[in-house]
Amino acid sequence: MEPLADKDHRHLWHPFTQMRDWMAEEPVIIERGQGARLWDTKGREYLDANASIWTNIHGHSHPRINAAIRAQLEKVAHSSFLGLSNVPAIELAEKLVAIAPGASVGVQASACLPASEQPKGWTPTGRLTRVFYSDDGSTAVEVAIKMALHYWVHRGQPERRRFVAFTGAYHGDTIGAVSLGGIDLFHATYKPLLFEVKHVVDAAGLKAVLEKHGNEVAAVAIEPLIQGAAGMKLWPRGLLAETRRLCDEHGTLLIADEVMTGFGRTGTMFACQGESVPPDFLCLAKGLTGGYMPLAATLTTERVFDAFLGSYEDQKTFFHGHSYTGNQLGCAAALASLAVFEEERTLERLQPKIGLLRDELKQFCALKPVMEVRQCGFIAGVEVGPYPWQAKAGIRVCQRARELGVLTRPVGNVIVIMPPLCVTEEELRKICEVLRRAVEEVLR
Repeated sequence: MEPLADKDHRHLWHPFTQMRDWMAEEPVIIERGQGARLWDTKGREYLDANASIWTNIHGHSHPRINAAIRAQLEKVAHSSFLGLSNVPAIELAEKLVAIAPGASVGVQASACLPASEQPKGWTPTGRLTRVFYSDDGSTAVEVAIKMALHYWVHRGQPERRRFVAFTGAYHGDTIGAVSLGGIDLFHATYKPLLFEVKHVVDAAGLKAVLEKHGNEVAAVAIEPLIQGAAGMKLWPRGLLAETRRLCDEHGTLLIADEVMTGFGRTGTMFACQGESVPPDFLCLAKGLTGGYMPLAATLTTERVFDAFLGSYEDQKTFFHGHSYTGNQLGCAAALASLAVFEEERTLERLQPKIGLLRDELKQFCALKPVMEVRQCGFIAGVEVGPYPWQAKAGIRVCQRARELGVLTRPVGNVIVIMPPLCVTEEELRKICEVLRRAVEEVLR
């Protein structure tokens, strides 16, 4: 075993990894990347079929993003955002607000009730105009949770302290985000640490909860269009819009967790745009910097922001922050990533690849071990089985795919296909061809 692998086994603890299994094998150690490809320390080449855990957008070592980070390094890498500001953080906030769901139509007319009939302290949904930076997807959700709760305190409705989320939800690994989560495998152990959240399975369940407890609900959280860690499970069309309508009807806030779906993954810049839904909180991370740097953002409305304004003595300040909030290198990378979307017409050029992926996925349906194939834009999940989780079916398929030069990671028995948006049609065909071969060889 090479020295680096030995050091890894002696010192590292990898996330979501059974370390006994890990230490029994020689690890793949990534050394460099270019486009949709990665190379390990032994010189072996791989296609990155899950965009390095759903983060990479324009490919590894993109010259535009590389140059932006280098240029920022010549100025300053990081300075505090507490009581100070910086150039790239300001410019990025302006860009995010300009492209956020609802930005092109001004104040949304999605509220279903006239102003005279709105619940106490409620006004119709407005544009996302404010940006709060943090570090990753979990912290972006944590910010939204705390802002929502504190908003109602400031509005004189402290009884609004309940949260509602969906069964199968995954919103991150910090305590607030875990409370919203609905996957026992990940979350059950930590129940003694969590606050109570009501989980619903569909719009009817949400309606029933809000009709009974609506005046006590601070916010409803949802992964728009598709649940990731639940196994790439698609929501019925219209569920997101109905969730927005029910939130408006009962005067509660809507948190859209677009950590996975944001930045082109579903075919539009944000999944919420697929049903023309503006949330009250938009949580972003992963692809925000093009997959380069840890950076997250929670966008919210002027209505929420205004509730925190007051004199110093009022203590309405949002008492929350991170040491690397508004980090200049991360913001510079994010600005460059957004520029690449425009310069390379990324979303326009993605549409034929979405069609190609759809065609390639049809061929999986002919494989006997495949139960179901699911696709949302440029996100796909191939479910094999039924196999007990102990059989490690998904893991074994992905291990064989790695031997054949394709890297991805399963969610249980679901094989995930989510390459960088820059992947070529030839590369996409190879990814699907290798995964089909792996399914056949491992599970026949």
